[in-house]
Amino acid sequence: MLTLQQIKENPQGIIDRLAVKGFDGKDAIHQVIELDNQRRSNQLLNDNLAAELNKLAASIGALMKQGKKEEAEETKKKVASIKEEQKQIADKLAEAETKIREILLTVPNVPYKGVPEGKTAEDNVVEETGGTIPELPADAMPHWGLAKKYNLINFDLGVKITGAGFPVYIGKGAKLQRALIQFFLDEASNAGYTEIQPPYVVNEASGYGTGQLPDKEGQMYFVCEDNLYLIPTAEVPVTNLYRDVIIPGDELPKKNCAYSACFRREAGSYGKDVRGLNRLHQFDKVEIVRIEKPEDSYAALEEMKAHVKSLVDKLGLPWHILRLCGGDMSFTSAITFDFEVYSAAQKRWLEVSSVSNFETYQANRLKCRYRGDDKKTHLCHTLNGSALALPRIMAALLENNQTPEGIKVPEVLQKYTGFSIID
Repeated sequence: MLTLQQIKENPQGIIDRLAVKGFDGKDAIHQVIELDNQRRSNQLLNDNLAAELNKLAASIGALMKQGKKEEAEETKKKVASIKEEQKQIADKLAEAETKIREILLTVPNVPYKGVPEGKTAEDNVVEETGGTIPELPADAMPHWGLAKKYNLINFDLGVKITGAGFPVYIGKGAKLQRALIQFFLDEASNAGYTEIQPPYVVNEASGYGTGQLPDKEGQMYFVCEDNLYLIPTAEVPVTNLYRDVIIPGDELPKKNCAYSACFRREAGSYGKDVRGLNRLHQFDKVEIVRIEKPEDSYAALEEMKAHVKSLVDKLGLPWHILRLCGGDMSFTSAITFDFEVYSAAQKRWLEVSSVSNFETYQANRLKCRYRGDDKKTHLCHTLNGSALALPRIMAALLENNQTPEGIKVPEVLQKYTGFSIID
């Protein structure tokens, strides 16, 4: 959530930057400024009434000592009247605060100055590429064919048990999945991230804290009886560890990683994008989350990008990094870099990670602050990234490593799988 200070310091600048995301913020920003002006006027009036009230309260005792009971009674009536007026002002203050928050919850984060303009994924900018795209024979199979051939993943059983988008991993497929999870967790631990095992359901306050609510409410699975949501990513519970927390400045940065299952309704998805592992309703992911001082957050973002790059390099996958344009960014992000790996059998790029800096946007919702050297509290910057999401990594590994003898397992995973080939 944007802060009032950000808006008041440069309202037109905020409106202009929001336009990069394709959001017309003029009315919302002007409403917030008007409501804040009303709030400050009422607060000043309330402060003046409080000062007058203190004077009158002090005079009542003096009047009683002087035997001026009638004057004292009249003063008491004035006190009662002022208190009633204060109550009405307090209601106006609360109403203004509520309206300001309601409006700000509908306003996305302001994109960082380095975010390119654009409306769709076609306008994203390729920043860096790496790895070698393998040359497969003409009869190379897509991962869903390989999964069936080697009995690694059964999509039909998932439909039987639950529905489309809930695959069942079997035998070496399950072991390869578990190997990837452990590899990603070990690499995160080696990079200084403390592992968290979070809940898979969160309350409404947690959803609002990280910005999934109200923006993505329709994409989350909801447990009606308990007013709880299944997590779309471990970002939600892990970042909410720091909700309503003031962190001593010398304890920053906070670096956490977490494995979780993730649940997304993916309403409206169809076509080739949903075939096989390309788009699921339940999938596994290892997430990295950082809480930083503002002056350190962009260096941290580069570290996170380097970490994800090292993972796809070690897996031997061809990759590229996209700097997302304003129109393709999430509601809460200030800047996002997507990592995609090349699926050689499908002949297309698949997104496997998003690494984002949210600056103070989530922290303001969360009331996540740190105490600086000046002894004052300041909003933190929050960052997160997939390191990595498993389904499309699994898809690319199966497709790119297929040979006439079987599917080769990357060397870095063999100590976890216990086998070097799937045959």
